[in-house]
Amino acid sequence: MDRRTADHPLPCTAKADSFGAALDAISVTTELVDEELKPHLDTLLTVAVEKKRGLAEQVVESGILPVLAQALRRKSSLTVHTARLLAELAREAPVRDSCFETGIISALLTLLLSKDEDLLLHVSRAIGRICYDSNLQQERLLRLGAVPRLVAVLLQHLENNTLLSSCLLALCNLADMGEQDDSKFVWEKSGHFDAGEQVFHGTSQHSFGFVSAVTVVRLNQWSPGQYSVSVEALQRCSTLLWGARNGRQTGWRLPHLGCCPKFYKVIKYSVKNIPKNRSLKAAVFHTFL
Repeated sequence: MDRRTADHPLPCTAKADSFGAALDAISVTTELVDEELKPHLDTLLTVAVEKKRGLAEQVVESGILPVLAQALRRKSSLTVHTARLLAELAREAPVRDSCFETGIISALLTLLLSKDEDLLLHVSRAIGRICYDSNLQQERLLRLGAVPRLVAVLLQHLENNTLLSSCLLALCNLADMGEQDDSKFVWEKSGHFDAGEQVFHGTSQHSFGFVSAVTVVRLNQWSPGQYSVSVEALQRCSTLLWGARNGRQTGWRLPHLGCCPKFYKVIKYSVKNIPKNRSLKAAVFHTFL
């Protein structure tokens, strides 16, 4: 039996065998031939979607992450496939912790310059999951320019609700105020409160509908091509529970600060001069502290 399979058994023997074989085949790959890689990626994706126990540890131990990073950089017919696989693998902490050293993060950020909406969806999901609940990965992604690229994607695809939601959640996770899974949020665009401002409300419903977390993302345009991003995490209770005793409060405010420890934060970066050609060199952000 394969060593990785023995250490972290998968429920089905046949599936475990094919999974181990796929890891072995990818790990020894010297030339990335699409036709040879695709069935192995399909096998890994099937297991990743099913969230089998021990998958993340086996993937990291196998050494395939640098190969997947290389596959992303090639921008071949397998790019979307590989990005989707990484978005699923990034749900697990062992994989997230290995993404920077293996080149996954830099490869994903480069792909945010794509025009393929399917690819952008998987890439933005992967980025949002990688930085979820990890200050180290958040800081790395901020330094590498994740904010301006995500905002550029968001602004160019406002009509694609699924992609919009994924980009907004990634921005929230970069501010350490999001969720791992974008399916928990329902986003609404609040329109323009004034010239150059766009506001998005994301609501996450909790048990019995009594309490919901509300996240507000604001994009403020200073001048052509220059934006700032702010994120607020609020919490609102059912008006039946606290509306009477907090008559002057609205549903979007906390009755007291102790209800929500992470109630407010600003991403202190500007999205500066995002060019129409989306040059890698120009797509950077600057602090305005």
